[in-house]
Amino acid sequence: MDMIKEATHIARQSAERSAAAGKGSKGEFLTFRLGGEEYGIDILRVQEIRSYEQPTRIANTPEFLRGVVNLRGVIVPIVDLRLKLGCKEADFNAFTVVIVLNVKGRVIGAVVDSVSDVCELGGDTIKPAPTLNSHVDMSFITGIANVGERMLILMDIEALMSASDMGLIESAA
Repeated sequence: MDMIKEATHIARQSAERSAAAGKGSKGEFLTFRLGGEEYGIDILRVQEIRSYEQPTRIANTPEFLRGVVNLRGVIVPIVDLRLKLGCKEADFNAFTVVIVLNVKGRVIGAVVDSVSDVCELGGDTIKPAPTLNSHVDMSFITGIANVGERMLILMDIEALMSASDMGLIESAA
């Protein structure tokens, strides 16, 4: 019975990713690096890109939540996507930046290794993300795109930042 539930869950996720790859993933994407991989997020979620500055740490928060900064009078939580997504190299250098995002009306900063460029992708260049077993959370991956020689992992940044384990955005109940 568990195998049927797992297969149903995997099929549902695959169908959702295919639907997202077919319609919602078209548009412009800001590309950035986390470790050795390149990711893309919807440019419409990006408010600005800033150089990294040391945030004020808050006690009893997960390691990936670096702290908060004051951005023109708004207190902004800073999430290190490198730590959240399990990248081993999380060094800070001149290329390390914070992508300031607007997610569900909330301003959140995301630390990345570097920002690459903005790509316009059509639905035909975006392929569905591979289906993995139910123990691997790929719910925030909307697809994979080939841009020249580069492979770009497209991410639903709103789904990632809204996840309950992030603790940043109240879920609408």
